[in-house]
Amino acid sequence: MSDEKNRAVAEAILPLVGGAANIRSVAHCMTRLRLGLADRSLVDRAALAALPAVLGTVDDDTYQIVLGPGAVAGVTAQLRLLLDAPRADASTASAPTVLAPTASAPTASAPTAEELAGRGERIRAEARVRNATPVKQALRRIANVFVPLIPALIGCGIVAALSGALANLGWAPALVAALTAVSSGFMSLLAVFVGYNTAKEFGGTPVLGGAVAGVIVYAGVAKVEAFGHHLTPGQGGVVGALLAALLAVQLERWTRRVVPPALDVLVTPTVTVLFGGLAALYGLMFVAGEVSTGIGHAATWLLAHGGLLAGLVLGGLFLPLVMLGLHQALIPIHTTLIQQQGSTVLLPILAMAGAGQVGCAAAVYLRLRRNASIRATIRSALPAGLLGIGEPLVYGVTLPLGRPFVTACVGGAAGGAFVGVAGQLGSAVGSTAVGPSGWALFPLLAGPHGLAASAAVYGGGLLTGYLVGFLATYFFGFTRAMLAEYDVPAPSPAPAGAPGAPGAPAPAVGDGT
Repeated sequence: MSDEKNRAVAEAILPLVGGAANIRSVAHCMTRLRLGLADRSLVDRAALAALPAVLGTVDDDTYQIVLGPGAVAGVTAQLRLLLDAPRADASTASAPTVLAPTASAPTASAPTAEELAGRGERIRAEARVRNATPVKQALRRIANVFVPLIPALIGCGIVAALSGALANLGWAPALVAALTAVSSGFMSLLAVFVGYNTAKEFGGTPVLGGAVAGVIVYAGVAKVEAFGHHLTPGQGGVVGALLAALLAVQLERWTRRVVPPALDVLVTPTVTVLFGGLAALYGLMFVAGEVSTGIGHAATWLLAHGGLLAGLVLGGLFLPLVMLGLHQALIPIHTTLIQQQGSTVLLPILAMAGAGQVGCAAAVYLRLRRNASIRATIRSALPAGLLGIGEPLVYGVTLPLGRPFVTACVGGAAGGAFVGVAGQLGSAVGSTAVGPSGWALFPLLAGPHGLAASAAVYGGGLLTGYLVGFLATYFFGFTRAMLAEYDVPAPSPAPAGAPGAPGAPAPAVGDGT
C-alpha cells in the first residue's frame, strides 16, 4: 500500500484502540501490529474487525491486529508518526458513542459471522486464562526474543536461496560469492542479536546481553579449552546466546543491588561482562552445544525414520498446540536448525495446519449455502489463509463451529504426513527462515534436490491438506442439528420505522438495548 493508504488505515485504527493515550508500545512481526495497551476495555473490537484492512485480531500478551505481510510494516510506521505528532483533536476525546442499531432476529435465523466471532473471542479468552501459567508465560517471553529477528531471517533466507540457485546453475560465480556474504553476515552474528533481545525482554541492559552473547561467535574462542576440548566459534548457537544473556541479566541485577551508586557505571558492566563471558566459555557453550547438536540430530532422525508419523502428528496437532500456548517453544528450535543446517525441516510440516483450515473453510462455504454472513467472512478471510495467515479463519469460522476445527486438523495431519513421507524417502523440505507460511513460504524452501523439487513436495502437501480438509469437513464436519442451526437464511431487514431499521431513531447510549 502507498503511504497515504497506510496512513488512512493507521488513522482508522487509532481511535478504535482507545486513542494515543491508551497505547504504551508499538511493534510488529511479519503479519501483525502488536500494541501494548493500558486499558483493553477501550478497544472497539467489532469496529476493528469491520475495517477492510484488518484480517483479524488476537488478544494475547499484546493486542495484535492482523494486517498481513507487507501492509503491517507501512501501517506501523504511520501509526508511530501519528503517536509522535501532537494532535489537538486527540483521538481519546470521549464523545458519546451511539450504539449501532440492531434488528431483532427471528428465532429461526442462523447465527451470524459476528456471533461466531464472539464465540471465537470467548474461546480465545478462556485459552488465554488457561495459558497464564509460569511455564507458558516464560515460553512466550522467549518467543518475544526471536520475533523481532524474523524480518532479517526472511530477507537473508531469500538471498541465500537465490545464491544457491545461481550456484547450482553455475551462473555468475562472482555474484554468488557476494550474495553468500550478504546472506551470511546476519547469521554469523545471530547470537549477538539474540543476546541483545534477551536482555531487553528480561529487564537487563540490552547491549550487555549482546556483549556476553558475542563471546560465543568470536573467532578467538578456538584457542580456549574447556572440558578437555577446544571450543568452536558459534558452539552452542542461539541456545547458548539465550542462556548467556539470561545469566548476564541476573548478574547485572545482583551487582546493582550491592554496588554503591557512585561505582555502578564502572563496576556493573565490568562484572556482568567478565563473569557472564567466563561462564559462557567454561560452561554454557559446551552444554548449549550439546543441546543444539541434539536438536539437529533429533530432527534429522525424526524425518528419516518416522516421517509419516511425525508429519501426521505435527501437522495435525500444531493448531491445538497454539491454543495451549506451547508452540512458542518451537521458535528457538527453528532458529537453531536454521543456524546449524541452513533450514528448518519442521516448518513446512507445521504449515500444513493452515492448509487444512483453508480446505475446511471451503467446505463450510459450500455446506452453509444460505448463511450469507458466514460465507462473507470466509470470502474475506480465505485469501489471507492461502498466504498462511490463519487467525481470521480459525477464530472467525472453524473454532467457534467446533466440529469443523477438528476436521481441519485432520487435513493438516494429512498434509503433514505427505511432507513427512517425502522426507523419509530422501526428499526433505526445509525453510531457510521462520515466519511465512502457506503460499508465502515457497521462496524460502530448500532441500537436497533443489528448489523445484522442494516446491513440488511442499505444493503436494498443501494440495493434500486442502483436499482432505475439504472432504473431511464436507462429509463429517456437520451434524444434522448443526446444519439445521447454521444453514438458514440470515435475519431479514427490519421494516421501516421499526427499532433498528434504517431511519429509525437510534437507541440512546446506556439505555440497555
